Amino acid sequence: MNITVLIADDHAIVRDGLRYLLEAQGRYKVVGEAANGREAVRKVKELKPDIVIMDIVMAELNGIEATEQIRKSHPSTRVIMLSMQSSTEPILRSLKAGASGYLLKECAGRELVNAIYAVHGGKRYLSNKVSDQMMGAFLNQEENLKDPLSILSQREREVLQLVVESKTSAEIADLLFLSIKTVKTYRSRLMTKLGIKDIPSLIKFAIQHGLTTVE
Repeated sequence: MNITVLIADDHAIVRDGLRYLLEAQGRYKVVGEAANGREAVRKVKELKPDIVIMDIVMAELNGIEATEQIRKSHPSTRVIMLSMQSSTEPILRSLKAGASGYLLKECAGRELVNAIYAVHGGKRYLSNKVSDQMMGAFLNQEENLKDPLSILSQREREVLQLVVESKTSAEIADLLFLSIKTVKTYRSRLMTKLGIKDIPSLIKFAIQHGLTTVE
């Protein structure tokens, strides 16, 4: 029986490459693709894949938040993060969100095939560089493992990402099925929690913590 896979990445060329790589193995079937985290969550509900290959930095809903939602609604679907981010914070946040594996894009290829096989069998899989990074963080004690986003609720983190993507309160309200007043309340609350007083500082914070890029 084929292992079914959903690929979530905001670059079409990456999705095409991963599809070719996996389907060439013969035992993997790519059942769908998603260009952002919100689409990934929706397609998991529709397609119920065994494995999701998930990028982190994507529009509307980042891969870590999407992973948390997927694992809560479809615990049988396993998620492997495939990212360019090698710092401790996104790795730790991904694992806390429920990811079963974490690989760097520079290591993709044969290692991704091995990761899918291991994760589908109920194991965790971290690439060698990721394992080394986590070991170094633990040896340097807890200072490197602090997550400033942990003080925010899931909804506040969603609003944070959409705000720094320059979405208006009305647009955010439509995406999250909330009232504009509620969106403004979330925005005010999250900025208070983070000790941030203006949008430029909020954008800088989001870039520093891997929620968005300078693109």
